[in-house]
Amino acid sequence: MNNFTIRKAEPADVPLILSFIKELAVYEKMLDEVVATEELLNEWIFDKGKAEVILGEVGGKPIGFALFFHNFSTFVGRGGLYLEDLYIRPEHRGKGFGKSMLTYLAKIAVERGCGRMEWSCLDWNAPSIDFYLSLGAKPMDGWTIYRLAGETLQNVAESHAI
Repeated sequence: MNNFTIRKAEPADVPLILSFIKELAVYEKMLDEVVATEELLNEWIFDKGKAEVILGEVGGKPIGFALFFHNFSTFVGRGGLYLEDLYIRPEHRGKGFGKSMLTYLAKIAVERGCGRMEWSCLDWNAPSIDFYLSLGAKPMDGWTIYRLAGETLQNVAESHAI
């Protein structure tokens, strides 16, 4: 792990970020849902600043990424750090790189005064669940994620509820 480094992504890294997103989508059996483009990622991450990305590298070669942004907890009364994606290439898993990246993100959350750090994990992803539990993360039993997207989102936005 001596030659493992973590750095903030820059606009020139957008093609790499999209590559990692697609690799993650293949792992999660969701590649057909990826509609992100380099242009969209550049706009939303770097131009609008709506998310941040860190890259993990071994000997200068990228082996993983994490994309995160801030949310807000009304109960805590402070912002939080939401980890949207953490991905380490399969050949580099089990070597402590994912733990190093989560530790790095936890430090960012603490430095920024965040009240908590959260993420979601697919129910079938036992290796990730075991990893998160080993860190002391607590699953949020009793909560279900709901989503409006695509045409459904558009239809709700255009509805006349009032």
